[in-house]
Amino acid sequence: MTNPLAPGSLEGRRALVTGSSRGIGADTAGYLAEAGASVVINYRNKEKRALQLVEKIESAGGKAIAVGADLTDPDSIARLFATIADQWGGLDILVLNASGGMESGMAEDYAMTLNRDAQVNLLKAAMPLLAPGARVVFVTSHQAHFIKTVETMPEYLPVAVSKRAGEDALRDLIPELDAAGVEFVVVSGDMIEGTITATLLERANPGAISARKEAAGRLFNVGEFAAEVSLAAVEPVPANHTRYVGDVSDFEA
Repeated sequence: MTNPLAPGSLEGRRALVTGSSRGIGADTAGYLAEAGASVVINYRNKEKRALQLVEKIESAGGKAIAVGADLTDPDSIARLFATIADQWGGLDILVLNASGGMESGMAEDYAMTLNRDAQVNLLKAAMPLLAPGARVVFVTSHQAHFIKTVETMPEYLPVAVSKRAGEDALRDLIPELDAAGVEFVVVSGDMIEGTITATLLERANPGAISARKEAAGRLFNVGEFAAEVSLAAVEPVPANHTRYVGDVSDFEA
C-alpha cells in the first residue's frame, strides 16, 4: 500500500498511536513516520514486535520510540505520558487505535473497561501534552458506530456496545478539546480483513467475514484502512467529526 501522506509533510510533528505493535496501528504509525512524524509505538505485551517496528522506522530514516503501557491501568498511562514528555515535550497527533473485548480469559467487563473507560482516561491524561492545533483520532467500526440502530453479530456485540460507549464519552469531551484548540475525528470503517478481530469473529462464527464481504462488495485490508486513519490525522475535520471509510449505505438505511 502506498503511503497517502506526502514525504516530509509531518516533519516536526509528534504522534502517539495506541496499540501499534501490529495490525492497523503498526501500519498507521509507519505511514506517519514516513511522512516525517516522530512516532510513539505503544504496546501492552508485544515488546519484540514494537521494537522491530521502531528499528524498521529508524532504518528508513524516521524517528520512533517504543513505550509499553496497559491502557486500563492509570499508573501505566501516567508513565507513558511521562516518557513522552521527557523525550519529546508534547504531542501533535493522538490516534486512539487500541481496542479489544473478544479475547479469552479476560474479566467480564473488560470490553467496557478498555473501549470506554481507558479511552477517556487516556485522552484526559494526554490533554496537558496536546499542543494547540493537535488532532485526536478515534478508530472504530461501522458495526460499533451504528450499533444503536443496526444489529451486529452476537459475537461482536460486547465490543460494538463498548466502543460506541467510548465514542460517546469522547465526544462529550469535544467542548473541552475545542477550548484547548485540539481537533477530534472519529474514523469508522467496516470489518477489516486481516485483523485480530476478524480472525476471532471468523473463529467464533465461521463464514461471518466472508458473508460481510459479500454484502459489502469489498472489505478494506489492514494497510488500506491504516492509510485512511493516517489521512484522518491531517485532513480537515469532517461533518459531525466522523470520517467514514467505505460504503455505509447498509448501516445508514
